[in-house]
Amino acid sequence: MTETDQPRQQLMQIGQALAQVRQQPATLGQLCDTARQAHALQAALPPRFSEVLLNLLDRLESSALFSEESCSFSQKDLLDSLQLWGEKAGERLAAR
Repeated sequence: MTETDQPRQQLMQIGQALAQVRQQPATLGQLCDTARQAHALQAALPPRFSEVLLNLLDRLESSALFSEESCSFSQKDLLDSLQLWGEKAGERLAAR
């Protein structure tokens, strides 16, 4: 795997984990772990991407502790935001 392949591979793994969470919400922890461990991806992107990713992951993990009604943000909206983050990250990687 080349240096440019690893970030793309990690982004793909995050996308797969995200799709799995949408089908099986109990796998949220695996998604967060996969995204947090994507060091090559984070290093290949501008620092702001990591900040946004980590913020989304923190909020997703917090949302898992509460029911939808008692949480101040929607887990679905956070997953949608993570998907958008992935799309923007993919665009940035393609432009390198």
